[in-house]
Amino acid sequence: FFEEKSLFIRNDCQFHWHNQNYGCFDDFLANLKQKKRKNIRQERKKVNHSGVSIRQLDGNSATDVDWQNFSNFYNQTFLEKSGTPTLNLGFFKQIAKTMPDQVLLFLADLNGECIAGSLMFKSDTRLYGRHWGCNEQVDYLHFEACYYQGIEYCIQHNLKVFEPGAQGEHKVSRGFVPTLTQSAHWIKDEAFKQPIKHFCEQEQQHIANYMEQVNKHNPYKEQNL
Repeated sequence: FFEEKSLFIRNDCQFHWHNQNYGCFDDFLANLKQKKRKNIRQERKKVNHSGVSIRQLDGNSATDVDWQNFSNFYNQTFLEKSGTPTLNLGFFKQIAKTMPDQVLLFLADLNGECIAGSLMFKSDTRLYGRHWGCNEQVDYLHFEACYYQGIEYCIQHNLKVFEPGAQGEHKVSRGFVPTLTQSAHWIKDEAFKQPIKHFCEQEQQHIANYMEQVNKHNPYKEQNL
């Protein structure tokens, strides 16, 4: 179909978590190799012992103060990365009103103050991690708010796949496996078509090789690969 429409396919690799009909988080951990399982438990334990508590909210339960806090975290992330924040407080409030059941907000509190948050979106089958930010550093809190809370949510609500966002090989040791993603592109300029097509073909092989190498570090027990 895409070739008939003169579209070029570009391959990429993301890291996704797949729900194997787990009944609880410990069921997921039981599928991992011992070292990976131990590391995740240690990370979650350290966050818990730090005094941080996590609130799980949706568009209905999140308050204006909650969205103001998250908007501040979002802006802080772009400030640290020398980027430009494209979304503002008005946007976050708007999606809370227009799609409250598809919005998921995890906020981290410490000593009575909200210090970090992650924003996710969900469908009937998938969870999508999108933004994270904080104004205070706590060891492993990023992994808790962006990965482990999302995995628990998927298990509790029977969501099949968790896509936590692009890039990040560190996700592999936390249960996310390399997954092929594709996009289709149409090039108007005839002079650029062949060079771009050639690049895409080379890139496809590179991505295939990369995924093969990453899969050697699959965190799951051999029988569960």
